[in-house]
Amino acid sequence: MGNLIGDILEEGALKYGDKIALSFENKESVSYRELDEIINRLANGLTRLEVEEGGKVAMFMPNSLEIVYTWLAANKLGAIEVPINLANRGNFLSYIINNSESTVLIVDEKLMDRVKFVEKDLVHLKHVVVWSREGKPSLPTLRFEMHTFEDLLEGSAETPQVELKKGDPVAMIYTSGTTGLSKGVLAPAGEVMMAAEEYVEVMRCTPDDIFFTCLPLFHGNAQLLCIFPALICGSKAVIYERLSVSRFWKQIKDSKATVFNSLGAMAPFIYNQAECPEEKDNTVRACMAAPMPANIFKGFEERFQVRVIEGYGLTETGMITYNPWDKPVIGSCGKATPNYEVKIFDNDDNEAPPNTLGEIVVRAKAPYTMCLGYYKMPEKTVEVFRNFYFHTGDAGVVDEKGYLYFRDRVKDYIRRRGENISSFEVESVFLSHPDVAECAAISVKSEYSEDEVMVVIVLKKGKEIPCEELMDWCVQRMPYFAVPRFILFQDQLPKTPNEKIRKNILREKGVTDKTWDREKAGYKVAR
Repeated sequence: MGNLIGDILEEGALKYGDKIALSFENKESVSYRELDEIINRLANGLTRLEVEEGGKVAMFMPNSLEIVYTWLAANKLGAIEVPINLANRGNFLSYIINNSESTVLIVDEKLMDRVKFVEKDLVHLKHVVVWSREGKPSLPTLRFEMHTFEDLLEGSAETPQVELKKGDPVAMIYTSGTTGLSKGVLAPAGEVMMAAEEYVEVMRCTPDDIFFTCLPLFHGNAQLLCIFPALICGSKAVIYERLSVSRFWKQIKDSKATVFNSLGAMAPFIYNQAECPEEKDNTVRACMAAPMPANIFKGFEERFQVRVIEGYGLTETGMITYNPWDKPVIGSCGKATPNYEVKIFDNDDNEAPPNTLGEIVVRAKAPYTMCLGYYKMPEKTVEVFRNFYFHTGDAGVVDEKGYLYFRDRVKDYIRRRGENISSFEVESVFLSHPDVAECAAISVKSEYSEDEVMVVIVLKKGKEIPCEELMDWCVQRMPYFAVPRFILFQDQLPKTPNEKIRKNILREKGVTDKTWDREKAGYKVAR
């Protein structure tokens, strides 16, 4: 038994040698041989920071070659990478570092002020490694042992002798909670490998492909459905720091990319842009979309001359359905892959007949190809895996031919611009304001086919707060994407007899002429 992920890197170095494996914005590149050596050095550098099998390495870094090096180095040691959303700050940030029990944090120099802000709250952290795009950074004084990223690269180039099995956890990716705190999804090596291998097969990838991603590397999509597939089939992956809709096709052309993924509202944003010269002669042959709205599906394919493959998946499961290459059904998420069972259950966990609305559930056919559970949340883990199926919390139907159709979200979360937002966490920020008595965060439909965040607030008696003041309170305490667009003040919230807020009534009411809209008010939220 080898190292699985380590084997891919070592075999790539031997087979592909000087072929470019990764490129950042076509400015920095690394070959397969160089990649394996760098990762070995970094892995051995991490051992000097007492990182062992099962240890956690948190990464608070933007898209870059170095974040890829870091997570692969951790995996070579049998350690667990903990990528952190760059929008996190305050309690959102300290919670993830503490809950994951990370002992090492690798952080962009530009984000150090956020780490300083929560320094006293971090209970497990021992080492902070500072990285910078501008070269070797200066080290601030914190109560942890401080290192530069360059310090870690002074490790030996020898391959770490660690055996990694399919059931060993390699990643802990946090997904926003629905009625509570964010959950650390513990992914085993088998899930990572399965997701990448299925993607290669579905998208018909070859060593001649060039993968493109501008999606964040702290999410599963860019990791499992871009970087790993590229490395598996000996291709090249080009990484951009973030999505730029206006420069998207120029970046594609400059990269000579042949495959990319669209997530959330990304596809409509691209489609709704004015035509540009670069889109006419782009090199892309295929795009995996989750989702691709039915009203633009054919137009997207025809305008950009690209095959669209729609799919459905979650952080906990990886992709579990794809539309067949030759028999796509527009409007559906496709059929279950050969490695998963996908069903629709009613409220009593009985399988529903075809074309009947219910909850989407899934079960793997091979061991260790889904998440191991939520870290340190055994009750939540048992709840979602009840009756031997993972319950997605999403509603949908499956037709007679086995095609899945996503209909709505059962869970009480809000999805905005590809990000899952916990209503509980948004509400906790508002409730921490001294003048707020009660509040409810809900989703309302936007003009982009996704949700916007709206907060309905009951103030304490005799209090008045300008909406701009509440916005100022929010931006210091939550990720930019979670900051509400809409605010509505009410004297009371609708509740059930046992005092639970009836959010369905608030959603039905939605935006009214009394609702404050920060976009119309001209209030800007910086990233």
